Amino acid sequence: MVEVPESGTRNIALGVQDTRKLDVVHEDDAVGYREYVEGLGIEVSDRESRRVRWKIDLVVLPIFLVTQALQFMDKTALNYANLFGYKEALHLEGQQFNYLSAMVYAGYFFGQYPCGWLIGRFAAQKVLSIAILAWGFFVIIMTQCRDYSSALAVRFLMGIFEAAVTPGLTLMTGFWYTRREIPLRQCVWYSSLGWGGIVGSYISKGVSELPENMTPERWQLIFYILGGVTILWALVVYSCLPDAPSNARFLSHRERIVAVKRVSANETGIKNKAFNKKQALVAFYDPKALLLFVSVFAAAIPNGVVNSFSTIIIRDLGFSTGRTTELKSVGDAVQIVALFIGGAITLNVPDSRLLTSTAANILCTVSAACMAYLPRSNVWGRLVSFWLVNAQSVGFTVSLTTISSNMAGYTHKSLASAMIL
Repeated sequence: MVEVPESGTRNIALGVQDTRKLDVVHEDDAVGYREYVEGLGIEVSDRESRRVRWKIDLVVLPIFLVTQALQFMDKTALNYANLFGYKEALHLEGQQFNYLSAMVYAGYFFGQYPCGWLIGRFAAQKVLSIAILAWGFFVIIMTQCRDYSSALAVRFLMGIFEAAVTPGLTLMTGFWYTRREIPLRQCVWYSSLGWGGIVGSYISKGVSELPENMTPERWQLIFYILGGVTILWALVVYSCLPDAPSNARFLSHRERIVAVKRVSANETGIKNKAFNKKQALVAFYDPKALLLFVSVFAAAIPNGVVNSFSTIIIRDLGFSTGRTTELKSVGDAVQIVALFIGGAITLNVPDSRLLTSTAANILCTVSAACMAYLPRSNVWGRLVSFWLVNAQSVGFTVSLTTISSNMAGYTHKSLASAMIL
């Protein structure tokens, strides 16, 4: 649905077939408005709608998935580098490695709303590709950091640019898909955390087979590989990802109209370049946003520990470096399966989103408790608990779908996204 400012025609915002014109300024702000008006007089069959959706799935969804996967791998690259002497190379002591791991989230916190605003104000693919390019360079710069303070600064800057991804993709999912389609698609592209974890684990396993005295050092090679791939991917995003259905080059003119008409029934808006102060205030007292913030914050604590220190946790159970990377990939596979199950349930069972999210968060919490309090001698019990903590991604993804499909107004959604994510 094309979002129309309050000073525009309210009937149009509600989806009524009213072709009264907005003023020129508001018409330019409301992305897809012209296609929406043009589509009011055409009939779209279910077959045509499915064909357009299939084309969107083939182009947009893979770009979302790979982008999210690279963001996750780059964010957790420190975790893999630590298997190959990173702490010793930088002479880290005490809690310094822990602070270094957490610093990317501090940057993420400060970068979320500015990045969300930029995606709304400018072409989304340009904002995303610049952010991807920047954090890719910072990943490579990590190879040149030889002390704690420089590495801390680079991790903070990485977090600022990585903040464009998850909130941005969440908002953009609502540009392309209907309310019913969003949960499964969100689960598909968010399953990239699992795919990224598996790929990262086997990159690490390959690096572990290389000589320990090689140049560059093995921990540096992790950053070079991931940073280089990220920089190349920025070019793909810039070239191939459309800003919205109304300017998708892979769709014909009629298909663009159909794509906009498909999502108009959501009545939540596509994208509006103007900042709406009333929507901004609503975002801060919206009960849905506040409850989702508490839920995500509570469940993200154990999951964040697992993501940041997964290799350390598994190796401390008594496994070798090579075996550690293999066992970590099992947890990533559990995450993928859990997300597809959660997506299938929310797609096919009415009013099941919050129940699915609650069940996943309970499983995550119980698993984290078992991982912490089971006897150290119960290695496999603690390892299975470690794997099951990854189910938290289901609860997190349902929160994303609530933003995409249950919140109207682009300013409202972008601020809520910044609060929750």
